[in-house]
Amino acid sequence: MAVQSANSAKIRSILFKLSIGLVVIFCLAPILWQLLTSFKVNADISAVPNVFFPRRFTLSHYMELFERRPFQNYLFNSALVSVLSTALALCLGAPAAYVLARLKLPGENIILSAVLIVTLFPYILLFLGLLEIVQALGLGNNYLALIIPYTAINLPLTILVMRSFFQQLPIDLEDAAKVDGYDTIQMLWQIVLPMTIPALVTTGILTFIFSWNEFIFALTFITKESMKTIPVAASQLGGASVFEIPYGPIAAATVLGTLPLVVLVLAFQRRIVSGLTAGAVKG
Repeated sequence: MAVQSANSAKIRSILFKLSIGLVVIFCLAPILWQLLTSFKVNADISAVPNVFFPRRFTLSHYMELFERRPFQNYLFNSALVSVLSTALALCLGAPAAYVLARLKLPGENIILSAVLIVTLFPYILLFLGLLEIVQALGLGNNYLALIIPYTAINLPLTILVMRSFFQQLPIDLEDAAKVDGYDTIQMLWQIVLPMTIPALVTTGILTFIFSWNEFIFALTFITKESMKTIPVAASQLGGASVFEIPYGPIAAATVLGTLPLVVLVLAFQRRIVSGLTAGAVKG
């Protein structure tokens, strides 16, 4: 019986590891395919049957991005819009979350319900209204046409996440700070926020990813070539003729557009894990 039990445990362990491996391969296969395509020569890209693992590699697709179009401008535009909208969402959302977590406001449940509803609201339904506002204020081809909507869309998520973290902090620290003469603003910036770095990082990365990947607003509100963002620029890459699909440059553009997000997540992975799991280990 002991031998059978050991064998069955070993089989379950092997099947478990095998299933994990298959899931990883399933998730990473499209990414690997895109990465390999960006380095393939055109002959291997159009070959039939498909060349999965090429023997010839080239950087011409990446060079073509910067030679035919101002791709460095697209990277700068996406970074500028994403960083500013993320910073604004955190600067506005963190104090609002602290107020909702610590102060007893009249109609607090109504405010929280409204914030939650806005979070669940499909932002694409705001498109026509925002288009009218952008036209009325003359914000077309202006970075503010993207920064302001991105900030507003990310604010509800920022408030909800940060509020849950503020509620987990011991209020005794804040009472002690008040005794030492700290006012609310000083206490928030010098004591409370440094203790919620994991939450700030997690929320900031989520808002950054949304702003970096957003397509519809960037496509409509920005038409000037030098001000376009990565998703729009990648979708509008064309070949030498109307009948040619530039698979290589498109793959290279998607790799360059994804690389900053991968680096960002890897750089802050410990903070992200800490922020996502903090609520689960509250004792």
